[in-house]
Amino acid sequence: MTLFEQMRSRAQALPQKIVLPEGTEIRTLKAANQILVDGVAEIILIGDPAEIKALAKENGLADIDKATIIDPKDHAKKEAYTQLLFDLRKSKGMTIEEARCKVEDPLYLACLMIKGGDADGEVGGARNSTGNVLRPAFQIVKTLPGISVVSGAFLMFLQTKQYGCDGMMVFADCAVTPNPTAPELAQIAVSTAATARNLAGFEPQIAMLSFSTKGSAKHEMVDKVVEATRLAHEMAPDLKIDGELQADAALVASVATAKAPGSQIAGHANVLVFPTLEAGNIAYKLVQRLGNAEAIGPILQGMAAPINDLSRGCSVDDVYKMIVITCNQAIGIKKK
Repeated sequence: MTLFEQMRSRAQALPQKIVLPEGTEIRTLKAANQILVDGVAEIILIGDPAEIKALAKENGLADIDKATIIDPKDHAKKEAYTQLLFDLRKSKGMTIEEARCKVEDPLYLACLMIKGGDADGEVGGARNSTGNVLRPAFQIVKTLPGISVVSGAFLMFLQTKQYGCDGMMVFADCAVTPNPTAPELAQIAVSTAATARNLAGFEPQIAMLSFSTKGSAKHEMVDKVVEATRLAHEMAPDLKIDGELQADAALVASVATAKAPGSQIAGHANVLVFPTLEAGNIAYKLVQRLGNAEAIGPILQGMAAPINDLSRGCSVDDVYKMIVITCNQAIGIKKK
């Protein structure tokens, strides 16, 4: 059974309520129909009910009838969500009239459903920008306790099986925070460890990457990684984490022996935490293209509930996979 099949089975065993704010977007609708056919999740679609039903009929999506369909302009909990949003944002100057208007925005409504306990996670972005998806998430759902930074991880499936956990690794941050501070980098490491456990199912062995290994170079960028490693140890003493390590020292046992003798992580890392977004984004794309690796993500991490952002060029399969991933994140958060 592949990792994805394992994640799907886990989701089928513990169905989560996943809200899709782009309920009239056809790729989203097709993916939702297949999710319902497979019994992976309980689906909540936000959008005009007549349009959703017409699209479903036109495309032969018979199982959409099993979804809960919410009209953002007219539903039973509209006033309750309006009050919830007002209570959350009044200190920032939001009026009740503004809240009543915002609650009709599907992206805000999806987050309010999560905050109100009516949904476990959200998948959006097939029709909206990342900024539009994340803005209400930051304002309403917010981050996990002890975490102030959101980051993006990729599950990397390598052709070279000797690396990571039988060729599988987790890379972060590859999508969100351009130049994290040492405390933020430590939080990214802790969040990525949770992603490795909840999605990949292996115990993370985390390498905090740099252009230096154990003091081989002196620079403020190296100092940041050293400090981030120390802070990550303080945040999660149970984590197996080491840094600063160069990529070859993190991955290759013979190099690790020479560069980082005595390190339990060096040569055996299955999670790579990059010092900047620039490094992480370049690295995952190089591994994907030159190494013919499969990259699944970005998987947003650090939020109090799973909210994932799709590319506007996504396929139906991409949406399906991200719903499965979101279910597994929700299960992991509840377990914790």
